[in-house]
Amino acid sequence: MTRITDTVSAVATTRLTRRIRAPRPEVYGALLDGDAVQHWMVPDGMTSVVHKFDAREGGEFQISLTYDAPTTEGKTTAQTDSFHGRFDRLVPDTEVVQIVEFDTDDPTLSGEMTIIYRLEDADGGTDLTGIHENLPPGVSPKDNELGWDISIGKLADLVERGVIDQT
Repeated sequence: MTRITDTVSAVATTRLTRRIRAPRPEVYGALLDGDAVQHWMVPDGMTSVVHKFDAREGGEFQISLTYDAPTTEGKTTAQTDSFHGRFDRLVPDTEVVQIVEFDTDDPTLSGEMTIIYRLEDADGGTDLTGIHENLPPGVSPKDNELGWDISIGKLADLVERGVIDQT
């Protein structure tokens, strides 16, 4: 796993690369499967609910992540991070581009972010490169990187174990 955090001016970008021992079509499928997303796109210590997930270009999604333990760390409420977005570009087995925004009244957490997943064939599987652009100033790049690292690890685990139903 390689990680790069780039903080240029007021916006931040986090990047990671991970080798996943599964073919590109399986990894791509897990990125676009709402049931799979509910299991992998959630950091440890949180529970995910996928409210809406229309995996096509222009299709929208809405997801909530709720902290398991009492906290005041949530971005939408004290306990919850909710976000919505749309699929901006889908290149089968190669790339997923999402535009994402937190559901919040906090101006330090507002604004559209771009999340890009790029998939390339690699020895023994697929290299996934993730780029998370335009993090709002209220999101710590270090925390974002940690949460994303955990989530992509869960994605890898699901597809490597063959848990995702591709039908």
